[in-house]
Amino acid sequence: MKRLLLSALATVSLLSPLACDLEKTTNQLKADHVIVGTLLSTPQVDVSASAMAGYDAGTFGPDGGDVVSFPGQTAAFVFFGTKSGENSQPQGLSGATVTLNTGSAAGVPLNGQGGGSYGVTSDSTDDLKYASGATYSFFAEQGGTKYEARVEDAPTKEAIPAFHPAEGFVRINANTAFAFDRPAPPPNQDRTLGFVTVVPLGSNGEKGQSTYSNVPTSPVEFLQLAATPALFREARVTIPATAFPNPKQTYLVIFQAVRMGGPESDNLFLGSVVLAGTAEVGIVRTN
Repeated sequence: MKRLLLSALATVSLLSPLACDLEKTTNQLKADHVIVGTLLSTPQVDVSASAMAGYDAGTFGPDGGDVVSFPGQTAAFVFFGTKSGENSQPQGLSGATVTLNTGSAAGVPLNGQGGGSYGVTSDSTDDLKYASGATYSFFAEQGGTKYEARVEDAPTKEAIPAFHPAEGFVRINANTAFAFDRPAPPPNQDRTLGFVTVVPLGSNGEKGQSTYSNVPTSPVEFLQLAATPALFREARVTIPATAFPNPKQTYLVIFQAVRMGGPESDNLFLGSVVLAGTAEVGIVRTN
């Protein structure tokens, strides 16, 4: 499977007008260092307390006195590692200096978390911000050598009308799939990638463990994404019934519209993938 994915990556890169530098592409195919990373932002979300308790939306809204607010957050994550062959699992590299840069602004340091993972959130620094249209560079430096992956034109929030019915939240039966349509992309532009995460909420607003997510988390999943991005560009998105297992439960549905980038420096493997995006959030209440 991995051999097929690498072959697909090579074919796509050679045919793409963005890969006009054959020498650079060849170097990236042979490179043994890998960066995969995400910059994801979610807005503040106001949830009706009565909706979480199972009542009608009633006074849903900022003036109704019936709102639990979840602050917005931006989070950056990077995995930096090496691979020894086309079928090898990447091995994480600790002790690197990893930063996220926006244009000419000073880079935001990402903290080492062990195993080649690095991250930071806006809860711990005011310097981490998401801006639509920006170019983000993910840098790693180790042993005096620098590696860069880049994503350009970070997308705007994608409005999903199905998330905002008149009642203020979506009602479905438990163990029922929920489907929604994405708006058409601007003329002459590809649709952004779309990722979904579903999180249950308690009656007091506490967040539970995610019941569903298709956001890539492992280096292999990022590699698969690079080879088959069309799977995440469908106009209609269906969240499986297993994402809503419990009756009389409120769920946050977080839809991330994401732009994908890749290696900028010659010394990074072609399958390095970085993502930047921002979220639309809906509220689902099960019967």
